Amino acid sequence: MKILLTTLNSKFIHTNLAIRYLKEFVKDLVEVDLKEYTINNDLDYILKDIHKHDYDVILFSTYIWNVNDIVRLCHNIKKVKPSIKIALGGPEVTYDSESFMEKHSFVDYILYGEGELVFRDLVMYLKGQKSLEDVEGIVYRNNDEIVVTKPKELLQNLDEIPSPYDHLNPAEYENRIVYYETSRGCPFNCQYCLSSTLEGLRYFSIDRVKKDLKALIDARVSQIKFIDRTFNANKKFAQEIMNFLMENDNGYTTYHFEVTAHLLDEETLNFLKDCKEGLFQFEIGVQSTNQKTLDAVGRRDDFEKLSYAVKKVASYRNIHQHLDLIAGLPYEDYASFENSFNDVFNLGIEHIQLGFLKMIKGTGIRNTAKEHGYRYKDYTPYEVLYNDYISYSEMIKLKDIEEILERYYNSKNFVLSMRYIIHNYYEQSPFKFFEEFATYFDENGYFDVAQGKNQLYKILLDFYNDKINDKNELFNDILKYDYISLGKTSNLPQIFNKEDVEDFKNRCHMFLQNEDNILKYIPQFENKPAKHIIKYVHFEPFRFDILKLKEDIHADIKEIKNIILFVYDDDNKVFEKSKSYSVNI
Repeated sequence: MKILLTTLNSKFIHTNLAIRYLKEFVKDLVEVDLKEYTINNDLDYILKDIHKHDYDVILFSTYIWNVNDIVRLCHNIKKVKPSIKIALGGPEVTYDSESFMEKHSFVDYILYGEGELVFRDLVMYLKGQKSLEDVEGIVYRNNDEIVVTKPKELLQNLDEIPSPYDHLNPAEYENRIVYYETSRGCPFNCQYCLSSTLEGLRYFSIDRVKKDLKALIDARVSQIKFIDRTFNANKKFAQEIMNFLMENDNGYTTYHFEVTAHLLDEETLNFLKDCKEGLFQFEIGVQSTNQKTLDAVGRRDDFEKLSYAVKKVASYRNIHQHLDLIAGLPYEDYASFENSFNDVFNLGIEHIQLGFLKMIKGTGIRNTAKEHGYRYKDYTPYEVLYNDYISYSEMIKLKDIEEILERYYNSKNFVLSMRYIIHNYYEQSPFKFFEEFATYFDENGYFDVAQGKNQLYKILLDFYNDKINDKNELFNDILKYDYISLGKTSNLPQIFNKEDVEDFKNRCHMFLQNEDNILKYIPQFENKPAKHIIKYVHFEPFRFDILKLKEDIHADIKEIKNIILFVYDDDNKVFEKSKSYSVNI
């Protein structure tokens, strides 16, 4: 009996944890194959690849991003080999398994809920060691009848799941993101999240977690994303893991955690101060600052404590923070969302995720959709169109704002420009800047065609000159600074001011030949020849003292010609892609 465990990941760099667990959980019963494809693979290629191995049983792990392709694929797999048994598992088939089976006659089994114990029992049935009706947590066909067996009890000792990382092949994980869990469940009960359907919070043992992580660190995976819904629910457990990662830093792997900021107490905050820059990333779900909205979705939060923790971590300049907002929640109208956006933006963090509510199967908010007049797409990802509080037109406007936010703020390609515009002209409502810029984008048709890097700079400069029209020459220098700070360039776009300096190139080389200059500004290049150093630096004349703005964004900047040295030698910088110094040449 040949069994395949497979899925379609959203990107090649991703790895699927679920099918790896399933494979390990039945390794004493049967040898199974494991294959990962992506939603970008041609379905004919996947069909051919699966067919040539002549499997008897195939199980797909299904999610909102891959279920439609998997359905099409399974339909054709069954056509070319009618005898094959097709099973599906995962959140996208767990909560409407009967109707899914009725709709798709080519599916033989659905495993609902947590899959390890269910899959083991199914394998025992396929090997003739168990009757099908005794397999709990499964949906199957009995002639024309669809049978749903009783749910399987949750596995309480997670260490019973054999580790997929005990004898890993480093080549399997090279340059890939590994999704890892230290726990299952969540202490909170947010009604838009599937974790609210699980009772309790269960942990792998700390020794098991450390062993797994050390194997992945030694394999030099690109990033480990912890999928625990609240990684820091248990402070002692979380701190011990983070300390272990700091002590075993391989200089390459980074770590992403979903944390609840108001649970970060003073002890934890002080601990985080010593973390190496870029080692950790925090994703923090705020969703809304409207208390009525938070109450309606069962979210417990303390924005005052959250704000303190986020600002404290931000002051360390070592951990990238990513805060989430969700548009379309109950009682959150357009004006209320603007307030929530401004509350979060004013915390001064690096990345704001403006997401849109998805009415995921099995969640409480989907089950009570009529109470708030929800209308949403009836296909994946079930995104909200409108509700009783916010119109479809307003949601479209937020979509445009999201795109501007991604291109101009979250991209980190316009750091000083964004700070300058917002803090000097939109301080009362940063949201208004993104709204007005999105409108300008839309009116000029810029959303309709792809925009290259240089064009994005020109559009922002045009917007500033048209709509703000104040200290235009200074802003041109600010935008030029952002452009050059991203990386070494030989050709500046024509939109930027050019400052002529006599014998400039020769003077730059003389500067780099002076050992005192090297020791003062770029000691990492001590004893290196100028022709080597010039590959990693750039000199640029400016009309205004731009670096003073980095210290004080409200500073009154006078026109004074100066030279800025940009240094691009550190690829691991998280908050700035280069260093810059005012120099005399």
